[in-house]
Amino acid sequence: MSLDDLAVVIPIGPGDDAWRGLVPQLAPLPAAARLVLAATTAGDLPAAGDPACAALAAEVLCLTAPRGRALQQNAAARAAGRRFLWFLHADSRLAPTTLPALARALDRRPGGLGFFDLRFRDDGPAAVGLNAVGVMVRSRWLGLPFGDQGFFLAHATFERLGGFDPGLADGEDHALGWAAWRARVPLVPARAPIYTSARKYAEQGWLNTTARHVWLTVRQAWREGRRAGLPT
Repeated sequence: MSLDDLAVVIPIGPGDDAWRGLVPQLAPLPAAARLVLAATTAGDLPAAGDPACAALAAEVLCLTAPRGRALQQNAAARAAGRRFLWFLHADSRLAPTTLPALARALDRRPGGLGFFDLRFRDDGPAAVGLNAVGVMVRSRWLGLPFGDQGFFLAHATFERLGGFDPGLADGEDHALGWAAWRARVPLVPARAPIYTSARKYAEQGWLNTTARHVWLTVRQAWREGRRAGLPT
């Protein structure tokens, strides 16, 4: 499938310039595609002629939205104007196989919720390799991919699921996965890597960070399970 009808959504946090390393990697996207950058203040968005966007053939759309990743991504999705949406975190990085795998997955299952295999960049402790294995188990075996795995889906499917829950301070990606489960939207592994920063594991400690993520995941899974009527 051509990626002409794709909109890439990147939310930008206050003062965060990590997107500058990601955007040039989207240069292979066709001119008909669109990149939507959503920040909370105009000062965090690229100005006209910004070198980070210079190599892009795709249209670049910049907008501001209320603070919160769910709110920013929902606003960007409304403005996307394309059949398919691809949500990327600002610190995500692509492999040479990422974009071709995206096109194949959209062609194979255009009605599903797609995700990539998470890998960590070399800016954290070596132990994050264990976390990557855990993500593989969680997403492929337990059917619980998270947003740092680069969710992609049809705009119509995103609307049917209600978008990201703006009432959640975090875990909006987890909640979208559960919404897909309740709506019987199939999960579509792209079977290609996407990379994320491991910096927080270095700054906050691997064990503490891993334990916190496990606890938050279990807590939200319990809440979503109750909402879905599963025994808890």
